[in-house]
Amino acid sequence: MNPIALNTAKADDSAQRLEQLADTAQRMLERARQLGASQAEVSCNEDSGLEVNVRLGQVETVQSSRDRGLAITVYFGQRRGSASTADLADASIEATVAQACAIARYTEADPAAGLADPALMASQFPDLDTWHPAAPDADQALALALACEQAGREFDGRISNSDGAGVSSNTSLAVYANSHGFVGRERSSSHSLSCALIAGSGDGMQRDGWYSAALAFADLWQPQAVGQKAAQRTLERLAPRSLPTAQMPVLFAPEVSRSLIAHLVAAVSGGALYRRASFLLDSVGQALLPPWFAIEERPLLARGWRSTAFDAEGVATRDSMLVDGGVLQRYVLGSYSARMLGLQTTGNAGGVHNLQVRANAPGLLQMAAQMGRGFLVTELMGQGVNGVTGDYSRGAAGFWVENGEICYPVDGVTIAGNLRQMFQRIVAVGEDVDPRSSVQVGSILVDQMTVAGNH
Repeated sequence: MNPIALNTAKADDSAQRLEQLADTAQRMLERARQLGASQAEVSCNEDSGLEVNVRLGQVETVQSSRDRGLAITVYFGQRRGSASTADLADASIEATVAQACAIARYTEADPAAGLADPALMASQFPDLDTWHPAAPDADQALALALACEQAGREFDGRISNSDGAGVSSNTSLAVYANSHGFVGRERSSSHSLSCALIAGSGDGMQRDGWYSAALAFADLWQPQAVGQKAAQRTLERLAPRSLPTAQMPVLFAPEVSRSLIAHLVAAVSGGALYRRASFLLDSVGQALLPPWFAIEERPLLARGWRSTAFDAEGVATRDSMLVDGGVLQRYVLGSYSARMLGLQTTGNAGGVHNLQVRANAPGLLQMAAQMGRGFLVTELMGQGVNGVTGDYSRGAAGFWVENGEICYPVDGVTIAGNLRQMFQRIVAVGEDVDPRSSVQVGSILVDQMTVAGNH
């Protein structure tokens, strides 16, 4: 348990607030119908949060926020109009619905426009354990942040400065409703504790950090552990070297390996596909990855980062394979992109939900031993990824591995390749999953990429 008691005195009125949002959504739908809309959908949300930051033992910021918003999309046949507001007053709601209807009347018809198929609407709403609102108040959060930073700064005399530590806590209530009669209610929470430190002096200074994140505050690392982990990572980066330009194996640590999965998902998502802006066009049924490789989407996972019983259109979600046996099983589609492609939605309006990548290796150290000699990447920089061609080029930092052992820090290098070829050249995925993301994947070893350094 955390050393400071959480603030649990405030009663949880989230159920009542969700009902109020649902009632507002229903009123907006009814008003749209009265104004002549053939279909309509409404999204309502109410978000609140606390964020504190400290640096060098002093309070820098304390910010409390509470936001809400309403958005409506109406359809007059296949003409569409949207409007939004943050004001829940009756006059503002009336004006927002009227504005959306006015926009729709003057837009051109879009053959793919419209709500999702009513037969696909979710009807089961299990408790997915995503609601854990208990959190520290401002004074408690500041005490946690100060303890975290202090533990990092005192860890080693070579820690020369700090970029600060912070605590954040957020809750979200959301309702989606449409004229099919669907009303979906969701509530979720997220919390984090972070620290960033600086080691060394002059031109030899290095910066790094660490953070813990969870849906429940009690699941966060202890503040001292976060601060010490941040200090260790910062010290490990002192006295870095560059590398000669060469072809070599590249091992992606868990905190960066999920970006490779994100590139795959982006390339097989509907928007990129119907715009013909993906290097993986017409790839369903193709072997894109090694025969042992698999990715499963698990939207109904208890306490998952993106667990949900329905997508952004109310379509029921379900567990399904995205990649199996290295073969792409399906695309990632909402109703609009599915219609543009002549396909059916996959329940992914709004994105994917809890991807789990199958492992075939224990973890980073064992994979480094398997690699023998190569580059371990712990940080990626820049956005040098071409979604149309799959060409990949990003700045990187990490460590040189020799004889299976991590030898010295490296920065000032670029790693490059082509994503289609990189996917085929994945030789191992570790069990060392980074739990701080909805993409559950461990370290990834690619057996050959170009690493370009200053030598």
